[in-house]
Amino acid sequence: MKISIDPYIFQLEPQLKIGINHYTKFVTSESPQMLKGRMQLFQEHLFFDLEDKELSSVQGVKEWRELWKKFGSDPGRYRPSIEALLRLIRKQNYLSPVNSVIDLNTFFSLEYEIPVGIYDASNIQGNIQMALGNADTSYIGLNGRDNRLDGILALIDQNGPFGSPYVDSKRTAVHEQTTEAYQFFFLRPSMEIFEAEQMLAAAGKMFTQVNGGEFSSLLLNKNQLES
Repeated sequence: MKISIDPYIFQLEPQLKIGINHYTKFVTSESPQMLKGRMQLFQEHLFFDLEDKELSSVQGVKEWRELWKKFGSDPGRYRPSIEALLRLIRKQNYLSPVNSVIDLNTFFSLEYEIPVGIYDASNIQGNIQMALGNADTSYIGLNGRDNRLDGILALIDQNGPFGSPYVDSKRTAVHEQTTEAYQFFFLRPSMEIFEAEQMLAAAGKMFTQVNGGEFSSLLLNKNQLES
């Protein structure tokens, strides 16, 4: 499978970087108590950190809101997924455990202050391209709605769009039978390449410690447009 980014995106933001971890032979299960406890404690700490803070001042939210504008979308109407998560936590609407894969995905997003999406590889057909969505780019999301990605980065396979830093689709959602997945880290442009590589390795190691299996990493940027 080839994964690529439309070069036009780098005309709008030359420092954009997308990290990808490919996981194989893992087991999706109920999250271990260690992960559940860590998630709960982390959300409680975030609640107190955010109590007297504007979300727009959180570095990850700030950078992704700026990207939203550069790409032609309205961050006040269509929020990056990291901002949506933090808004829930600031209201003490803490995220409940789902399973070991989804919970880790959420943990990585909160820890690194970036949108992170994970997709069941068995429901991805052909190659993956990342491109800016338009008025005709849409899918039924995990929120149960038809989500339009006009001016928002979209992950697209031969069957159409299936993921974004906004909300993910039902078609490629991870479930208990998932054993292979692609995890996309929509990195902050300010992050240096060596930092991004270290982050991908740390996330992959933690993922396989919890779920088993193996992983490989890929970092796409203006100097590497495809795998």
